[in-house]
Amino acid sequence: MITLLNITLPLTDPILKFLVILIIILFAPIILNKFRIPSILGLIIAGAVIGPNGINLMERDSSIILSGTAGLLYIMFLAGLEINLADFKKNSTKSLLFGMYTFLIPMILGLLSGLYILHFSMASSVLLASMFASHTLIAYPIISKYGVAKNRAVTVGGTMITDTLSLLVLAIIVGMTTGEVNTEFWIRLSVSIIIFALIIILLFPIIARWFFKNFKDSVSQYIFVLAMVFLGAVLAEIAGIEGIIGAFLAGLSLNRLIPSTSPLMNRIEFVGNAIFIPFFLIGVGMLVDYRAFFRDFETIKVATVMTVVAIAAKYAAAWLTQKSLKYTTDERSIIFGLSNAQAAATLAAVTVGYNIILGHTASGEPIRLLNESVLNGTIVMILITCTIASFSAQKGARNISLKESAPDEEKENENVFNENILIPVRYPENIEELINLGTLIKKKENKRGFHALSVINNQESDPDADKQSEKILEKAQKAAAAADIRLHTLLRYDSSVGNAITSVIKENKVTDLILGLHIQKELSGSFLGNLTEHILENSNVTTFIYKPVQPVATIKRHLIVIPKHAESELGFPFWVVKMWKMALNTGSKLIFYGAKETIGILQDIQKNNHIEAEFRIFDDWNDFLIISRDMQSNDSLIIVMSRKNKASYQQIMKKIPGYLNKYFNAQSFILIYPMQLEATGEDENTDLLNPSLLANGNNIESLGKSISRALTGK
Repeated sequence: MITLLNITLPLTDPILKFLVILIIILFAPIILNKFRIPSILGLIIAGAVIGPNGINLMERDSSIILSGTAGLLYIMFLAGLEINLADFKKNSTKSLLFGMYTFLIPMILGLLSGLYILHFSMASSVLLASMFASHTLIAYPIISKYGVAKNRAVTVGGTMITDTLSLLVLAIIVGMTTGEVNTEFWIRLSVSIIIFALIIILLFPIIARWFFKNFKDSVSQYIFVLAMVFLGAVLAEIAGIEGIIGAFLAGLSLNRLIPSTSPLMNRIEFVGNAIFIPFFLIGVGMLVDYRAFFRDFETIKVATVMTVVAIAAKYAAAWLTQKSLKYTTDERSIIFGLSNAQAAATLAAVTVGYNIILGHTASGEPIRLLNESVLNGTIVMILITCTIASFSAQKGARNISLKESAPDEEKENENVFNENILIPVRYPENIEELINLGTLIKKKENKRGFHALSVINNQESDPDADKQSEKILEKAQKAAAAADIRLHTLLRYDSSVGNAITSVIKENKVTDLILGLHIQKELSGSFLGNLTEHILENSNVTTFIYKPVQPVATIKRHLIVIPKHAESELGFPFWVVKMWKMALNTGSKLIFYGAKETIGILQDIQKNNHIEAEFRIFDDWNDFLIISRDMQSNDSLIIVMSRKNKASYQQIMKKIPGYLNKYFNAQSFILIYPMQLEATGEDENTDLLNPSLLANGNNIESLGKSISRALTGK
């Protein structure tokens, strides 16, 4: 039976409604980008056009509200997830300063305007002021798109402070107007907030680490993360505050377990930016009622006052923050763009205030805490502030991004370093972890210098060898694609696996080699086996031998053991940079064990690059097993080795495989063999070396500064 689609306005058919929204999400940014209008603003405008106050194409029903709520929580979750926790801790005072500026200034201006311009009561004026103090990170996707989400001006911590305080004001005002503010109210509110925060900050990471260690399925991991976001929001509402605070704290608690370069992070950002966040923005647009301007003079007056006060207060807070912290004008634009948009908490406050009825007039009309003029004025304020915020954030983010990526010939000549990472793959079980390690230690801008190699013995007549190798390479390619990395797959036929690997290293100018050990296999008694020894003898690249016992993202601490005179080897700066990048990407803690001179250089690096690290003097490798006393669950062991007859080589290194098999078999470990210049007796690979790192190679005092420049690009 064939039925014709009955099209009536507003649309009721769910398939048709979803199609319309998808078309808007697809074409609104494309069309408006031609006019340099932020895509976020385009989605809000589209929502206003199709909404009940526009052409009434569809209603803002429960499905739109549900999707929009998910999008709002997603924005706050991403903000917490993308914070650099090391910088966040270091700049906590800056976040506090901005948070107080962007809360107190709007509160003061809002209170004065409510009392003396709009002539509201004290309770109504305080609630109105709390609406100005809060803000929504609508412009955050713009900042993230331009790649400046980790800029010092992106003070997301300030958002958490001001929104929390604003929503607490809302809870208090509601309690006062309903007669519930007493000692019991304060005790209940305080205790519930403390319990809520402790559950998310302390318990969420434990649950997530256990889940990620035991369940490797990508779909399961994503659904788990989504469940944690909504669980955090529910716990926040149970505690008496808005769910957006719970979503933000959930992002902070999972921050260390979801590296910025991981496939899981790529999925989270993709789904959020493609579906959830656009639904939220369209839903906000559906609230806009352009007819509010023409309703009566009181609405125009209230809307004008609210909009002017909200913009002026947030700009004043951004300007004071810029001057206090000596930020640039572009950074001020980002601060203002992020803090000016009013939506989530503002809507919560005005809805609650509108629904609270204080009494009735003689004619029977309800007297509301916030009247209808404020409700309509809020919608107008949301549209204007979101528009200004989008343009301001886009301008600042674009300028900062252009400055950071501006070509500088002198800088390019100084820091030319073509990074090429090779991962020979053999065991399907550890392919994903090898790829994950590679994504964590690579340069952020390196999207192409990634290679996976499978070697087939051409003297064997196994008909299934080709198919097995192709399946392994396909799995490696999928793992890399999930992290938005282009992986070059290589299939070689050779009678010697070692010869095949060393040949590929030379052909592709490989700089870093990652060799994987099967989790169930032990290191061989003949040190690392003939294959690895052959590779080390015939290649000069930095080599990582990795045995993954648990996902690298779930590691809390990396214990790095360094031999004496390691800083004298040519490859010292290169492996240090890789370890630093791994810590920066995962938020894990590095604990260095080494001689006094080596520790001094590493401490010098830490002064300019903020990671969580400890330094312990350890120079007697004959007492190597003392390290096992410091090992904890969720720790990994990283041992810096040396090729024979090099500066840091020690005879005790021959016993390391036995130690690892006997005492450290429950931990993941990495053996690092630093780059050498003349490992093959030839000079064809000397162009791989970074002059900026080697300029001070013989000067121990300035070596730390050279490494710092390589990490920061300055």
